[in-house]
Amino acid sequence: MARSVLAYNGKLLSTKLRLYPLFGGAHASRRMAPRAPLLSRRSFLGAAAAAVTAGGGAGRALARDDGPAIPIIDTHIHLFDPTRPEGVPWPDPANPILYRPALPERYRGIAAPLGIRGAIEVEASPWLEDNQWVLDVAAKDTIIVGTVGDLEPGEADFPKQLERFGANPLFRGIRYGNLWGRDLGAGLEKPDFVADLKRLAGAGLVLDSANPRPQLLADLVRLTDLVPNLRVVVDHLPALERPAEAPARAVYDRALAELAQRPQVYVKVSEVLNRSRPQAGLAAHRDKLDEIYGRFGPDHLLYGSDWPNSDPFGSYAEVLGLVREYFSGKGREAAEKYFWKNSVAAYRWIKRDPAQPGF
Repeated sequence: MARSVLAYNGKLLSTKLRLYPLFGGAHASRRMAPRAPLLSRRSFLGAAAAAVTAGGGAGRALARDDGPAIPIIDTHIHLFDPTRPEGVPWPDPANPILYRPALPERYRGIAAPLGIRGAIEVEASPWLEDNQWVLDVAAKDTIIVGTVGDLEPGEADFPKQLERFGANPLFRGIRYGNLWGRDLGAGLEKPDFVADLKRLAGAGLVLDSANPRPQLLADLVRLTDLVPNLRVVVDHLPALERPAEAPARAVYDRALAELAQRPQVYVKVSEVLNRSRPQAGLAAHRDKLDEIYGRFGPDHLLYGSDWPNSDPFGSYAEVLGLVREYFSGKGREAAEKYFWKNSVAAYRWIKRDPAQPGF
């Protein structure tokens, strides 16, 4: 991409923010806040009613009489602002649905009434200083509990930039895959690239893999062999259909079978509504969700809305209502794992508000 790297004067998020650590590390000595109470049933039904209004009925799946509402952590949203003087590398100005500011205040207004208590932002820009822009924006709204940034393993300044951004407790990892012209498989052939991923793992951070394809899944198997202590999150697996061609299908099946056996691998059940399957309603998606659940089980699946990228396919309430209906059928324990507990294990995100769940 021809755009040059831009300079910002933002500062790292102050650790004086009221953080509620869930794991050990730099903040382990702080006193852990008591577990936040879940929503009352009255509040939950109010959120469900809002979902029905916003989603044309899809939110009705939320209104189940099975105890207190399950709090939700959305592990995949994007933040960007096309009105900035420097613009954005994405989305395309030709897309009127997406080409407008996607900022925490707008997200909160849509998601919080539906029971969302926190969200993890995932990069939408390869510009180095947009890591800082996102952190500065996230610092202003406690609904953002973490960010997944964009750094290039194998580049000479990767260790320096990892130290810089990793010092911010909201920075939870990086994204790398079929995006911005990158190739994970080619990178894994380079010792410096692998060494930087070991640095990422050593810092307790995560690698999100972008836009899965059968070969990328195979590359993730290689990655987890080379760096077995790196937590890996596979984004948008529902958008990848099982290939019709036998060679690609064999790669797909072998890779998923291997990844499903690796405890450090998590999968986002995100981008369920997509170009291949834009239909609303669970019936059109149950077979794909059954495949993923059957392979990975309840302990390694994460909720992600892909907001606002999901907007061309349906409202937030429709996106949430579809997976809420599916996981409600798996029982409360499985639903709690999917909607928030597994996100803690995968991202070790930072609790910033008493309403956010915690162990």
